[in-house]
Amino acid sequence: MNRRWMVFVGVAAMLLTAPGVSVQQRGAATKPNPASTQPKPAPAAASAAQKPPAASERTAAHGDLTASTAARFANLALACVAKEYPNKIAHVLNGPSDVKAPHELTPAFYGCYDWHSSVHGHWLLARLARTFPAAPFAEPARRALAASLTPAKIAVEVQYLNGPGRASFERPYGLAWLLQLGAELREWDTPQARSWSEALKPLEHAAAARIREWLPKLSRPIRIGEHDQTAFSFGLMLDWARVAKNLEMADLLMSRVTAFYERDRNCPFAYEPSGQDFLSPCLAEADLMRRVLPKDRYATWLKAFLPVIPSDGSTAWLEPAIVTDPGDPKLAHLDGLNLSRAWMLEGIVSALPAGDARLASLKATAARHRAAGLKAVSGEHYEGGHWLGSFAVYLVTGRGL
Repeated sequence: MNRRWMVFVGVAAMLLTAPGVSVQQRGAATKPNPASTQPKPAPAAASAAQKPPAASERTAAHGDLTASTAARFANLALACVAKEYPNKIAHVLNGPSDVKAPHELTPAFYGCYDWHSSVHGHWLLARLARTFPAAPFAEPARRALAASLTPAKIAVEVQYLNGPGRASFERPYGLAWLLQLGAELREWDTPQARSWSEALKPLEHAAAARIREWLPKLSRPIRIGEHDQTAFSFGLMLDWARVAKNLEMADLLMSRVTAFYERDRNCPFAYEPSGQDFLSPCLAEADLMRRVLPKDRYATWLKAFLPVIPSDGSTAWLEPAIVTDPGDPKLAHLDGLNLSRAWMLEGIVSALPAGDARLASLKATAARHRAAGLKAVSGEHYEGGHWLGSFAVYLVTGRGL
């Protein structure tokens, strides 16, 4: 067998034997599923396992996510998904007719300052309304989703994405979050959510096609701490492929991930963070590789890749970042870095054997970053408030685990 076929067979076996995907077992996925590969209905027992736990159970499972905390995060998204200005658009003008207001260019995702923040703001609302369906914020969240996720608005979004000169639009970060939204809706088993999922699918498919066209041509991974980083987005995409049981996308991603990252050693952790990172290049790669390697191989790979992780329980190896000006949109990225580091560290923990000597340090370091990151999600400054809630919800609901 050639390497590509071996990867495909391995992924197929993994998907066919995996238990039902649940919030606790697997993180949300994020890749679009062609219409021909619709997930098969799960047996009754598996379907029950996929339902989010009741609010009381959720609170017990995730100490940070009480109903009041969820409401605080939901209100951040509700305040911005229909807030058109200020707005930062990455817009290619092909002529005078392209000079339009944001709500005309992308009528579903025009709020929250930029397109990708609007997308994951909608994901936040879906995630929390699904988790707390009877909470006071749930009905406004459902109304916001219903207003945005209509076939007519999504058709304009598809037309915009496929417009001339937009091959790199929101690639890979925004497209990965779009697929994350699609995965959340696929797993949310209510009539409303199913209708929104159907409405979103043309844009899901367009995003998936864009990624499938791009990946074979990408010759190197992108190792930065902001939107263009490939490791974080690949993790969201691979999670989607597993939720959607999309073997084609899983095969392509697995082959690119192993080619890009499997031979990496001694990640230059001392160079992190850069001054406006919201993603860790090293931790994001480690969090991605735990999705593709068996536990025994992953533990060995991690030791070679991040030998800096201590075995004595210390947290001094990785201090939470400090934001000097939360009103500066770039400097505020470091608040998001603390949140994403926390969920990446927790992802690494989830993939190591129970007796691994590094676990104590990883858990303690994750806890410090979790506390620092969640403390910063206040909404006091729109520069952070329009997006940090999504990172907080991804962390406290264990979506990537």
